[in-house]
Amino acid sequence: MILPRRRFLHLAAGAAALPAAARIARADTYPARPVHLVVGFGPGSASDINARLVGQWLAQRLNQNFIVENRAGAGGNIASDYVIHAAPDGYTLLYASTAVAINATLDAGKVDYDFQRDTMPVAAVVRTPFVMEVNNDLPVKTVPEFIAYAKANPGKINFATVGPGSAQHLYGEYFKMLTGITMVPVHYHGAAPALTDLIAGRVQIMFDVVVSSLSYIKSGQVRALAVTTAGPVDVLPGVPTVGQFVPGYEASGWQGVCAPKGTPPDIVDKLNREINAGLADADFKAKLAKLGGQPTPGTPADWGKFIASETDKWGKVVREAGVKTE
Repeated sequence: MILPRRRFLHLAAGAAALPAAARIARADTYPARPVHLVVGFGPGSASDINARLVGQWLAQRLNQNFIVENRAGAGGNIASDYVIHAAPDGYTLLYASTAVAINATLDAGKVDYDFQRDTMPVAAVVRTPFVMEVNNDLPVKTVPEFIAYAKANPGKINFATVGPGSAQHLYGEYFKMLTGITMVPVHYHGAAPALTDLIAGRVQIMFDVVVSSLSYIKSGQVRALAVTTAGPVDVLPGVPTVGQFVPGYEASGWQGVCAPKGTPPDIVDKLNREINAGLADADFKAKLAKLGGQPTPGTPADWGKFIASETDKWGKVVREAGVKTE
């Protein structure tokens, strides 16, 4: 049967519109069931706490449960692997952190995925400032004094980390690279024992998340020399940045949401819009600020470019410092 030309064109136009209609319908109905937001670290970690804020916000905005699921281990790789191999339907998301950029080089060849290739960036959420802090008995009060002391006492400075390849470790190695000083990393299982030994003087310095160390700094148990971010941190007024004394130094922790490769772009865009709405909300921002966090709104493309740049940056540090996992 030969269709009249007018009817053929009408049917063809309708068929062409179907994919767009399907995309719109999918975005309009998402999420139709609970969404799992997977965190690569344990309950109570900075990632876990912030992920729960994001999950609560999205649940309110989208009228659906966002369940934070902790899959800790292997420096975040277990969570990344789980999400990357999940169905790309928007119902399994990763709350990613700085670890994914570090692990890309640190664990190259040890995992069967490439994070940038196998994920889709959804939205950046927050930057988490770190602080360069020292034991009170160390005779230094500024970054230049610390550098001079370290150079005059080679091999006598130990810096605490929360494990090989952790942000605390890499930020210390980065400082060594840019200043030419010698420091020996001492690895702990968590920030609490590391801070205990810093206060006791068994290690001399630590680059730690501000929120973990803030109470110790304010009580005078350790001395803050500088923050690692490009600009000042509100909860530590008057504390300078490392970059003021070490040109080029900037090291922020960061967190955001990623999805498995192949997740429909309309779902990615919907999640991005809602997360950015949270980052513009005064109450949401205040909650992040209490944890020392700085909101980082932007597009999925912005987030993807940032992850790529951080992966390149920390890959160079891992290689130059010869960092290995145990």
